[in-house]
Amino acid sequence: MTVSTSPSLKNETQTAKAAWSYGRVARRIRVPLGFLFAAFYIWRARPSWASVAAGTAFAVFGILIRALASGQVQKDRVLTRTGPYAYVRNPLYLGSVVIGVGFAIAARDLWIAAVLVVFFITVYVPVIRGEENFLRTKFPEYSDYTNKVPSLLPRSVWFRGVSEGFSRELYFRHREYNSLLGAAAMLAVLIAKILWLPGGR
Repeated sequence: MTVSTSPSLKNETQTAKAAWSYGRVARRIRVPLGFLFAAFYIWRARPSWASVAAGTAFAVFGILIRALASGQVQKDRVLTRTGPYAYVRNPLYLGSVVIGVGFAIAARDLWIAAVLVVFFITVYVPVIRGEENFLRTKFPEYSDYTNKVPSLLPRSVWFRGVSEGFSRELYFRHREYNSLLGAAAMLAVLIAKILWLPGGR
């Protein structure tokens, strides 16, 4: 006896498999593409003291979001719903977006902003979807969690109790300090462009 599968179910399955496959590809290429974008960023950036100050404020906020999230999450072991995860399902990516906005402001270049948008849509969105599909299969309670907590944009910017349960051990285990070091290095490059290159002020 054979069980027939409806065309719509087959299409949904094929779409999910295609999304999962592309998500894995996007996950592999995001680091090399990130280095290419960093070179493009350094070439195109035309910072000023005012833009660097404004951009740094955004970037610091994003770094803080990522730090608080990394000190809560226990990857693939438990479904984290505390700290920033009580307000948004993907606070690490939210932090990255805020950092990106900050450095786009600091750079004062529309091409950088446009490439950042394309990079997020074509690389990070598939990665986020792939990770959420994995969590949905691993943790039965994830579906209920998605109904209560938005994926990337929190309903409120006022995160009460967001630092409760923060673990410095988890923070260092995930090497989240690399975000801070990377941002500091890029900030140093921007300041160098202001000081030594014409048109950077």
